[in-house]
Amino acid sequence: MTGGLVVGEPTRRTVARVLPVSEEGTVLLLLGCDPAQPEVRYWFTVGGAVDPGETLAEAAVRELHEETGIVVGQGDLGQPFGTFEVEFSWDGRSYVNDSTLFAVALEETPVSFAGLDLLESQSIFDARWWTPEGLEQDGRAVDPRLVDQMRAAIEHVRHD
Repeated sequence: MTGGLVVGEPTRRTVARVLPVSEEGTVLLLLGCDPAQPEVRYWFTVGGAVDPGETLAEAAVRELHEETGIVVGQGDLGQPFGTFEVEFSWDGRSYVNDSTLFAVALEETPVSFAGLDLLESQSIFDARWWTPEGLEQDGRAVDPRLVDQMRAAIEHVRHD
């Protein structure tokens, strides 16, 4: 970093994201921060980079378990309901994520952060089941597209 700016070419990653959806129409999100800006907290979806040799569905199931303690099978995910690209910086590095979105029907359940790695445990603070309207009012979505992605996940689960 030079003068607070991220330098260098961004790292491009293939990412699987999971939006657990309850019968009540709420979506499980995580509250976290960029370690380079710990004072700014935002809500985001469960998920992360696909490991070498891993399918998108395998990555989604693994990330859901690591980040929340929730175990689902790949078959529970069904087909992805969307994709998007996002550029961002995290911990002083620049990234471009090619993200695939999965939705899974779940009961509202508590989460466990026991599977987080060290950096994740220092940058993920809470989990909550949100309605799209509630998150919109809260105003702390990591990306302005998140509220629409939540609505799409709810529709996907209800019509799957």
